[in-house]
Amino acid sequence: MSKCNTNIILKSKNIFTGISDKLIDGYVAISGNKIIAIEEGDDYKDLISRETNFIDIGENVVTPGFVDTHTFFTGYVIYHIGVDVSKAKSIDECISILKEYENLIDSNATIFGHGWNPKNFENVMALQKLDQVFQDRRVIVFSVNRDTCLMNTNAIKTYKFTPEECYPEAYWRIMREYLNDRNFIDKQFKEYMKMMNSKGVTSVKEMGFDDYYGFTDYLEEKEKNKELSLRISFMSQPVGQEINIPYGLKMREKFSSDFVKFSGFNRMTDGTVASLKADLLKPYKCLENVNCIIDIDYDLIEKEVLLADEYNFRYSIHAQGDGAVHKVLNIYEKCKRSQGKCINRHAITDMEFTHPDDLERMGKLNVIAEIYPQIMSLDLEVETKEMIEKNVGSGRGKYFWNRRKMLDSGVVVSCGTDLPLMITNIPESIYHACGGFFADGKEPYNKQNTISIEELLKAWTIGGQYNCGFEDKLGTLEVGKLADIAVLNRNIFKTQMEEMRDVEICLTIVDGKIVHNKL
Repeated sequence: MSKCNTNIILKSKNIFTGISDKLIDGYVAISGNKIIAIEEGDDYKDLISRETNFIDIGENVVTPGFVDTHTFFTGYVIYHIGVDVSKAKSIDECISILKEYENLIDSNATIFGHGWNPKNFENVMALQKLDQVFQDRRVIVFSVNRDTCLMNTNAIKTYKFTPEECYPEAYWRIMREYLNDRNFIDKQFKEYMKMMNSKGVTSVKEMGFDDYYGFTDYLEEKEKNKELSLRISFMSQPVGQEINIPYGLKMREKFSSDFVKFSGFNRMTDGTVASLKADLLKPYKCLENVNCIIDIDYDLIEKEVLLADEYNFRYSIHAQGDGAVHKVLNIYEKCKRSQGKCINRHAITDMEFTHPDDLERMGKLNVIAEIYPQIMSLDLEVETKEMIEKNVGSGRGKYFWNRRKMLDSGVVVSCGTDLPLMITNIPESIYHACGGFFADGKEPYNKQNTISIEELLKAWTIGGQYNCGFEDKLGTLEVGKLADIAVLNRNIFKTQMEEMRDVEICLTIVDGKIVHNKL
């Protein structure tokens, strides 16, 4: 090991390697894109040369880079598409902004907008007025929370969705347009990578509908030009068509590098307990003999999963209710196995409400959990507890967000956000998943189901890399592994829980290069 080969040395009193829970008071040395030393003490002096970037970060915690295993860049950019109408206080002001924007774009292009605040004005007269002004154009303006949108009749007819059903699986037909607008998408993706790096995220597993509508060509170009500061595993979610195995075979052959990799297929099942769309093992307390108010085509899902498994593709299925989780595991039990464990790394996403017996079954099958540790940030304590009591009762409510039982059952746990539903924030996830608090931070809920900070960090790191198939190269701080590292600006192991959400990421390294620095 030579001085001149050491590019970066990080000295810290609190290095969390992810191999064990013990913190190291020492240093991490990086040469090129790999970790070449991680030791206790101060033997690093022999590695320092004029070219070495030596960084003493004191008691700040050094960890492996974080992995968000469930993100939608394609949904995130809707916050930025087209013209900003957030200053409009009426539909007429909104139309005025759209008219100005119309003059700046191609005559055949859809007029997109974002930032509409329904609190400023409702969409009661929007359709009629938009039709009057834009007779020959398609107009779509997304609301600030993406729950709804303003549309004219031309847009509704062309894209086959409505303001009442304005969500990604409904508006998938517009994605090919904006994902192939290079000027727009290049700026947005660069900002996206920068934002994720600022959160300590070094890898993501992106969900792309169908054949990703040409976005893989963009990823290929960015990787070829070495412009990626985020490792991208991506999945195909059948939306406009059923599972496309030939596409999967092509993507698996084409993308298998450390930076861009095809990771299999993804699909939805049920919804939330709050909306009564979660599929439950037993009927809702508030609805007699009703386990779920929506129909779920489990036969189609099983057909697709078994076909994917036959070709050695993995499947990730979103399931929130204990009934949905149970049925998904029934499907996974039919997949190829060795010594009882699934050969392909199938996963279940979200898992809001689960039965402990199925978590034990999940561990035995080696099915991966993709949990949302920040999900409680979206809810207030009193109203959520009231919803749980009303819909399932407090007795069954003890099975909400049962991450403790997952780990105790041997389940590999990884973390996701369903971004843009939430933006990755590890300190915030500690507050909710370890502290057990809702957004208003009153009393811990189901404290017996929470996990330790160390366990959560492992889920964000090695758990995520195992999920993506990179555990041999990433996920822990070890000699020979790729240098993806995040640094938090406090000792999170001594930070009071009420102050945890104030913690930030002060340094992020991807492939041996500093991509975020607030030191």
